[in-house]
Amino acid sequence: MNVKGKRIFVGLSGGVDSAVSAALLKKAGAEVTGVFIKGWYPPEMPCTWAAERRDAMRVAARLHIPFLTFDAAEEYKKGVVEYMLSEYRAGRTPNPDVMCNREVKFGAFYHFAMSKGADAIAMGHYRSGEKDQSYFLWAVPKDVLDKTIFPVGDKDKKDVRALAKKFNLPVSEKRDSQGVCFLGSVSIKEFLTRELGTDNPALLYTIGQRMNGEYVVEKDIGNKKIITSKTRGSDIKEISFIDANWFGEQSLATEAQYRYRGQRVRGKIENNYFISSEALSEMPASGQSIVFYGNDKLIGGGIIA
Repeated sequence: MNVKGKRIFVGLSGGVDSAVSAALLKKAGAEVTGVFIKGWYPPEMPCTWAAERRDAMRVAARLHIPFLTFDAAEEYKKGVVEYMLSEYRAGRTPNPDVMCNREVKFGAFYHFAMSKGADAIAMGHYRSGEKDQSYFLWAVPKDVLDKTIFPVGDKDKKDVRALAKKFNLPVSEKRDSQGVCFLGSVSIKEFLTRELGTDNPALLYTIGQRMNGEYVVEKDIGNKKIITSKTRGSDIKEISFIDANWFGEQSLATEAQYRYRGQRVRGKIENNYFISSEALSEMPASGQSIVFYGNDKLIGGGIIA
């Protein structure tokens, strides 16, 4: 997209990636507005959103661009938090960052930007390389993704850091954030323990997770039991999936990734099943995302059934 003269709303998180994204767009001649997306945060648990918003404001001031705050607490609570807890209670392992993207960043924020007259939105996501975040984008509607710009999408992190210093951005030395999008410094385990209690360990562990030196291979929610094994591999070659979203023809998908940072496996799709060319090295976990690629391009994805 030729961004010169275009009105682009950038999701400013207070981090380096989104700050550099805004700087690059402004340099390219876009009319940039920085927007901090305020989510829902667990009451009585430590949260850094005020500090993150302050950093986002400092970036906007340095770049001399308008700054807005968009309150998406309702969408966060319903589309991410309540969904995540209901999935865990059912014994599945959801991916809250996928829902955060679909419901909030590329959902509520996108519609907010369009209502304000934006031509497009921009995010600081990476779509290739070591920090590739395309795994979390599979559930975003195609028409929204078509109107989204990823200015640092194909860059290396070290190059983005260098650009932050070049633009003299106040967050150039800031460390990367970790964890689930709405929890900040709170660990997912801490949050789940508070919400679900510790009475049923089968709710708190996921398939493939390490437990007492072994790996969880099966869970019995009703009897509150976990079955472990010394190995995490399996003889499974098929993964069924539901709620698929596609950006290209299914026949173009030649690889699948069913864990974030997990390796991609070769195979093909047949009737809502991904059939791997060889036995899977890790057990798939129901509720997690399976994402499909072809020629290193995102083809689509779904939720493991």
